Amino acid sequence: MRILITGGAGFIGSHTADALLARGHEVRILDNLQLPVHLKGKPSYLPPAAEFIYGDVRDARTLEYALHGVDAVYHLAAYQDYLPDFSTYFEVNSVSTARLYEIIVQRKLPVQRVIVASSQAVLGEGLYECPTHGRTIPDIRIQSQLERGEWEHRCAACGTTLTPLPTPETAINPQNQYALSKHSEESIAVHLGRRYGIPSVAMRYSIVQGPRQSFYNAYSGAMRIFALHLYFKRPPMIYEDGRQLRDYVNIQDVVAANLLVLEDPRAAFQVFNVGGGRALTVREFYDALQDETGRDIVPILGGNYRYGDTRHIMSDVSKLTGLGWAPRYTVRDSIRAYWDYLNQQQDVDDILEHAQRTMRNLDVVRTVGGETRE
Repeated sequence: MRILITGGAGFIGSHTADALLARGHEVRILDNLQLPVHLKGKPSYLPPAAEFIYGDVRDARTLEYALHGVDAVYHLAAYQDYLPDFSTYFEVNSVSTARLYEIIVQRKLPVQRVIVASSQAVLGEGLYECPTHGRTIPDIRIQSQLERGEWEHRCAACGTTLTPLPTPETAINPQNQYALSKHSEESIAVHLGRRYGIPSVAMRYSIVQGPRQSFYNAYSGAMRIFALHLYFKRPPMIYEDGRQLRDYVNIQDVVAANLLVLEDPRAAFQVFNVGGGRALTVREFYDALQDETGRDIVPILGGNYRYGDTRHIMSDVSKLTGLGWAPRYTVRDSIRAYWDYLNQQQDVDDILEHAQRTMRNLDVVRTVGGETRE
């Protein structure tokens, strides 16, 4: 098959390209090398066997050119940040997806499968349970709660602390501009795909970890932040109390899932959670990183938080495992691979202070009581 990967120069896209080439497929990559993710330009890890097109998925002519002659599409190009430029999320994530289907339908292109990248963020705060009043999906924690340092969700009826549960695909509650745009993207893919006979799949990735994650994207999660702090021998900041649960999945498991839904006819017109199968607290994740890297640095813990973060989130992956997929790699596997990759770099800039200052200036990072604790 000839396969187009939008955003193919990125983390998930490039690993997917490698795997597709290894299976004998022809690969075409469309990427605009967006800053600051690709601060150093076109990555050296891109396979020479893949055709590369420099361009933006928002441009109709470029997208139509990239679609010419392809049999399948991985639409992985995305915009994610903390910036309040709300329209950009929908232009890149939603409108480009609609335009993709528009071109396929109008030009009668023989595309056999479209796979779009969605996000665990669509689940919002996820599914919780009160022992008395049952299951609920809470909304985002409000500022007045967080500024008092009250981190946990409580039952609206009785005030009991809620217990987080693995969250299935049916629990939809997007809470920010990125999540809303991703929900609309997967809805466009599944419903327009069904309407026009284009088998389509949406993949709700959890926190994907491994080599090639950008060092320069402030949005990037715990792996980048903690690993760079340990690399530069500086104490990282752990938000809230460090007990918030997160669901980490290895990039190789994500690639295996991507290949499976390309080939399995049962995946058509479905949405799948792609997670690691178990959750860790943020503090447990940092402790594992210290253990694997051999660096022991006491973190800055207590009082700081990122407004808009979920308290706990873990995806129920049983729907995807029903197709025969299962996560094979552990969090420690991801840490070792990322640490090795980081130590192979020759020109990693110390951008930690700049990233933290940017988050403060955007009023994303806040402090209990209003006093900065750094």
